[in-house]
Amino acid sequence: MGGKVSSPVPSAHYPSTSRPFSGNSGNKIYPVPSQGQDPCSYTAGRFLHQDELQRNARHVQFSFSTLCEVAIGLCQGASRVTSYEKKEGGYNRVFVLACDNGERLVARIPTRVAGAPRLTTNSEVATIAYLQSKTSLPLPKVLAWNDDPSNPVGAEYIIQAHVDGVLLHEQWPQMDGLQHMQCTKHLSLKIPEMTSLNFPAYGNIYFSDAPIEAALKVPLQDDDRFCIGPYCSPLFWHRGAGEPELYGEPSENRGPWKTLDDYVSGLIDTALSRIPKQPDNHLPYRGSVEEHIRLVNICRETMHKLVQSSRIQEAGTPTLIHADYNKRNIFVSADDPTVITMIIDWQLTCVEPAFIYAHMTPDFAALPDTDPSEDNNEPKSKEEEKLLSDLSICNQTYNVIMTYKNRKIKPGRLLDPTFFRLFHYCFMTWRDGIPAIRQELIDLSALWDKPELGLPAPYPYAPSEGELAEHRKQYEDFEATQKLKTWLKISLQTTSDGWMPNELWEDAREANRMAYEQWMETARESEARGDDSMTVEKAEKLWPFDAR
Repeated sequence: MGGKVSSPVPSAHYPSTSRPFSGNSGNKIYPVPSQGQDPCSYTAGRFLHQDELQRNARHVQFSFSTLCEVAIGLCQGASRVTSYEKKEGGYNRVFVLACDNGERLVARIPTRVAGAPRLTTNSEVATIAYLQSKTSLPLPKVLAWNDDPSNPVGAEYIIQAHVDGVLLHEQWPQMDGLQHMQCTKHLSLKIPEMTSLNFPAYGNIYFSDAPIEAALKVPLQDDDRFCIGPYCSPLFWHRGAGEPELYGEPSENRGPWKTLDDYVSGLIDTALSRIPKQPDNHLPYRGSVEEHIRLVNICRETMHKLVQSSRIQEAGTPTLIHADYNKRNIFVSADDPTVITMIIDWQLTCVEPAFIYAHMTPDFAALPDTDPSEDNNEPKSKEEEKLLSDLSICNQTYNVIMTYKNRKIKPGRLLDPTFFRLFHYCFMTWRDGIPAIRQELIDLSALWDKPELGLPAPYPYAPSEGELAEHRKQYEDFEATQKLKTWLKISLQTTSDGWMPNELWEDAREANRMAYEQWMETARESEARGDDSMTVEKAEKLWPFDAR
């Protein structure tokens, strides 16, 4: 099944594409105030790993003054942008534009790592429009958009009305336990409204005239303005920083898929496309290309057998839930933080089998991460006990609603999450290393004979004793790396790719260097004792950040 984008066609109108640009616009354009930040460059922070590559991947060349002109045309009585605030996330550049008539607008520019060109923008606007027509969810008001980067702005964009309220992420620390629980309840109850919608296929929602081959559009029967088309996630298009060079061309089998069997085939084709032809075996436990291909093909056989089960099929109904349903994408009332005023950033939201969402937990309902270097049996302070109790209540509230108030999600939640892990991780074998996917296959084998699913024998994976012995050694290194990454994320207050805000960059880099020296000294001492379980060479390769 193909996934090529056809030749450009005009964007669907919702409520219009960008207002048609004209050099003779009645709005006189004044110079945009410079605030010491290049609108085109990524300036929000630095990365402890592959810093230059990560920042360059988020550079977008476009005309900021033209973007402001488009925004001014949307504000009645405005003649210029008086100031702006630049914000950046992992995928987008956001500008909060203040106009001289007192109005504020939000302009978003996707970066190269956001996903498929044109399709990512088209899908986000179409998803919002479809949900506005079918639900009462508090959704952004899109004023103008354009998915064709050849427009006068020079980049795809979405312009929205400014949101009333405050970010839940910022308000959460000031809220008490009761407010946390009530807010979690209200947010959790909005998920069944999303999942109540029915879809004919797995993929992304688009406008019916999106720039996609006709054969790759599955019309929505309840509204012919929309269709299901290919997935636009960066994973399916190799859009992550450095991925085009590492993996080469992506698979063309990106959906849409009408059956779970086709869904499995698409995931596996993507998984195989994400095994490099010329690998860099930096990680000692990475595994050979041949071994990755072999295990991915075993995943193919295993997953195809899984989806024949009626229980898995019941849990795999095409379902839509916000792709990043976390505190940073939720606005609440400044007067009452339990009142949800807006759910933003619907980028990459797609239609998945319900079991993909079944065991996910958003951050407003998640239990805290634990530091692997600390003794979790040590007595906690009253403040820590209160916080843990608070989070536990939120977690229980979310779980009860997801299990008993969500018809599509419930079947998946009643099954062991091990049954679904291959669907989450089969296309990440090279990134994570061979021990991760092998362990998933081993874990699943322990459940295969349970009568509840009636799965056919034999189980597709039967490793030899030699393979299991090699796996145990590799898995020790894999676990050591995961614990190291978790410790660094918690101690440095960073992300998996080592992102740090500019004001903390120098301190974080120094802390990373000191931790690295301590790690290497431990390896040197181990090697001096004749212990080859952690050599200096291995320790060097296992360290996750290159900013030393």
